[in-house]
Amino acid sequence: MSKEIIIHLNLQTLELHEGKNCLVRYGISSGKNGIGQQMGSEQTPLGRHMIYRKMGADAPINSVFVYRCATGEIYTPQLGAAHPERDWILTRIIWLMGLEPGYNRFGQCDTRNRHIYIHGTPDRTIIGQTGSKGCIRMRNLDIIDLFDRVEEGCLVTLIDENNL
Repeated sequence: MSKEIIIHLNLQTLELHEGKNCLVRYGISSGKNGIGQQMGSEQTPLGRHMIYRKMGADAPINSVFVYRCATGEIYTPQLGAAHPERDWILTRIIWLMGLEPGYNRFGQCDTRNRHIYIHGTPDRTIIGQTGSKGCIRMRNLDIIDLFDRVEEGCLVTLIDENNL
């Protein structure tokens, strides 16, 4: 059976399913600007996606990434205080690609070109409420666990049951 990630934006949870079985559920933090597809909106997109690329497999926990490249830094509260303007992408990156042309793929709504990831975040980040710039933030141990359970090409569905 193939695995699928289902992200419930209204509940701020991410579930990994295999067939009809939910294998694991994690808390997340999605876009502070809400839900939306448009480039530059800093909103979290809806719809059917897949894992386009996984990055950081051998990176230490709290490794800092900028433009999908490890900087060599390890996040600490002191580093965070020294750079409060940075949007911290830590530990692992799961880069998403939309599968629905005109909705989350191609043009001004392309999830991959918007650089929408599932990624680790500083421990101080509040999980369970919105706060990101459109990506899905997870606790570092959770993103490592998810990263190790899924492969590139895995389906990812982002839904909001409040708007079905």
